[in-house]
Amino acid sequence: MTQPSHPGTLPQVAILGVDTGGTFTDFVLLQDGALRIHKVLSTPDSPERAILQGIQELGLDEIVRSGALTVIHGSTVATNAALEGKGVKTALVTNIGFKDLLTIGRQTRRELYNLQPTAQPIPVPADRCFELPGRVDRNGTQLDAPSADDLAALREQLRVAGVEAVAINLLFSFLNPAPEQAIQQALAPDWFVSASHQVLAEAGEYERGIATWLNASLGPKVSHYLQRLQAGVAPCPLSVMQSTGGTMDATRAGQRAVDMLLSGPAGGLAAAQFIARQTGLGKLLTFDMGGTSTDVALIDGGIQLTSEGRIGPWPVAVPQVDMHTIGAGGGSIAYVDAGGLLQVGPESAGAAPGPACYGKGGSQPTVTDANAVLGRLQPEYFLGGNMQLDLNAAQQAVDTLARPLGLTREHTAQGIIDIANEHMVRALRVISIERGHHLDDFHLCCFGGAGGLHVCALAQALEMKHAIVPNQGGVLSALGMVVAPQSRQLSHGVQTPLRALTQHQLDDHFNRLQQQGVAALAAEGVAAEALTVERSLDIRYQGQRFYLNVDWQGDRAALEASFHQQHEQRYGHRLSIPLELVNVRCRVQAAPLVQALPTLTRTTAAAPRSRARLAGHSDPIPVYWREDLAVSQPLAGPALVAETISTTLVQRGWRAHLDHWGNLRLEQTLD
Repeated sequence: MTQPSHPGTLPQVAILGVDTGGTFTDFVLLQDGALRIHKVLSTPDSPERAILQGIQELGLDEIVRSGALTVIHGSTVATNAALEGKGVKTALVTNIGFKDLLTIGRQTRRELYNLQPTAQPIPVPADRCFELPGRVDRNGTQLDAPSADDLAALREQLRVAGVEAVAINLLFSFLNPAPEQAIQQALAPDWFVSASHQVLAEAGEYERGIATWLNASLGPKVSHYLQRLQAGVAPCPLSVMQSTGGTMDATRAGQRAVDMLLSGPAGGLAAAQFIARQTGLGKLLTFDMGGTSTDVALIDGGIQLTSEGRIGPWPVAVPQVDMHTIGAGGGSIAYVDAGGLLQVGPESAGAAPGPACYGKGGSQPTVTDANAVLGRLQPEYFLGGNMQLDLNAAQQAVDTLARPLGLTREHTAQGIIDIANEHMVRALRVISIERGHHLDDFHLCCFGGAGGLHVCALAQALEMKHAIVPNQGGVLSALGMVVAPQSRQLSHGVQTPLRALTQHQLDDHFNRLQQQGVAALAAEGVAAEALTVERSLDIRYQGQRFYLNVDWQGDRAALEASFHQQHEQRYGHRLSIPLELVNVRCRVQAAPLVQALPTLTRTTAAAPRSRARLAGHSDPIPVYWREDLAVSQPLAGPALVAETISTTLVQRGWRAHLDHWGNLRLEQTLD
C-alpha cells in the first residue's frame, strides 16, 4: 500500500502526515523530494498502535530514532470521547446563583411540537457544580473576589468529589479575567484546569461554559494520548491539526482539546484549499467520504470558519472549519425499516468487522458492499491488490435485503447507492445553495477512499458540470497535515456599536490578539517576521442574535458595505439600521513547510489494464491505472480509474483527464 510519486518541487525534508479515521489510518510521507502514501486499519481502542505500525511498515524506524522526521497528526481522540460521553470526571466552578447554568442552557427545544421530548443529557451533575464569589459586571468591574477560605473550601470539595478536571466559567470573564485567574492559580497544582477566559474570550456564558467544560473533560484524555504518541515517535517533533485548519505543537495541544474536535476533517480542507490555490480553481464544494461518515464544506478563496458548530448535543463556539457531517460513508449499513423501506446509515460497520467484502467477519450490507456487487470495486486493484475483496460475502450481505424487498441483487445494490447519494446531495445543498451560493463556477471536489465512486452522480444531482478528484484523494486529510501552516486563531468579545469604536481602540484590540498569536508561535520556534496576520470582525445589525464575519482591511466604509452584501446573499435582504461589533478576530500563521506539490511529466498515453463488467452496462468498460495515465490524456466515460487507495467511476456522459499535478479533472459532456 505504498505508492511513490515524482520529485517535482517538494522540499528535501522528511514530513509525515497522519490522519486517524474510523476505518483506516492514512499516512502521507514527504521524504527526499518524493511523496509516498500508506494505509493501515485503525485501532480505535489505542489509536497510536496503528500509527506506530504504519511508521514501521513505511520503513521509518531508523529516521525516527535519529529525530529527523516531523510528524503532523490529525486525531479523533477528542471527537470520539465527546461523542461517546467518555470525558474525565469534571467539576464546574461558577458564580453564586449560577450552578445550573449549563443544565438550563438556552431552553430551546429540539422538537418543538413533541409534548414528551427526550431529556437532554446534563453536562455536569449538580453535585459537581460549585459556586464562589468573583462577580464581574457588564462593564468589566469586579464586584467581589473569592477569599483564601473560599478557595481552601473549594479544594476540599473537589477532593471529596473525586474529580480529575475543573472548568471555571464566571460571568463576563472575557472583560475581566482576574477572578478566574485567582481560582485557576489555586487549583492548577492538583487538577487539570480550564478557565473560560482562555478557552473562549467571548460573550455568551452558556456557549463559553460548554466550550470550557468540553476542554476540561477532554483535556486529560487528549494529553495522555499525545504523551503516549510522543513517546512512540521520540525524539521526533510532533504537531497536531486544529479544527481551524492550522497546526499546533503537541505539547501545547493537550491544553486545547476543544480545538481538536474537527482535527481530521480540517486536514482534508487544508489540502483542498492548497490544491485550489495551486490549480487556480478558487471555488470548491468538497465532500470527504470515508468509512463512517461524509463531511461536506465550501471553499471560496479560503477555508470558511464558523463559531456555530456542534458536537453531539453540545454547541461548540470555538472557531472551526464550517462543515456539515452526515452518517453516510463506505461502511454505512443498509437495512429495511419497520415500514418495509430501504434505509442507509447512520450506523457504520467501522474498522471491525467492517463491510462484508473486507472478509473480516462483517455480514451486514454496506455502501462498499453495494459498490462491490455492482462491479465498481475490482478485487485485483483494491488497495493496490494488498487487500483481498470477498465478493461472495458482499453478494450474500446484499441478498439479505433483496429477498424481503422483492428486488434483484443488482437493483438492491443500486438502491443502496442511490439513497447514500441522496443523503450526500442534501448535505451539499445545505452548505452551499441554502446559503445563497450559485454553483455555476464551483468544482465538486471529492476525497476520502469512497468519494470517487460517487462524484459524477452527485455533480449531476447538483447540476454541476465540473468536478475534480485530487491526486492522493484517498488520503487527502493526511496530505493536509503536511501542507497546513502553523497558526493560531484568536478572538475577543467587544459588543459595542460599531461607530462608537474609534480607529485607535480597534487597533488596540487587534494588536493585543496579534501579540498573543506571535508569542504562541514564537514558543514553537517561528520567527515573527515569518508570520502573516489576517484580521476580521464579527458584525450584526443591532438587535440581532447572529452575526457575520467580515474581513478587516482598515476601511470602515468598505467593512460596512461588505457586511450588507454578505447579509443580503445569506438572508435575501439588507437593513438600514446601525451595526454592532460583536467580536474581534485575528489569525496569525506561518508559511507551510511545503509550498508546492510535484508536477507530472508523463506524455505517453496509457491503455486500459483490463475491462470490467458493471451492472447497467451491456459491454465491459475499460479500467485504467491512474499512475499510468499521461497528462491531459482524454478518457471518455464509462470507465474506472483505479489507484492504490481509491477508485473513480467516470460515468457515461462525462470525460476526464489528468492535470499537471495529477488531479483528475472531470467534465460533463452533452452526449
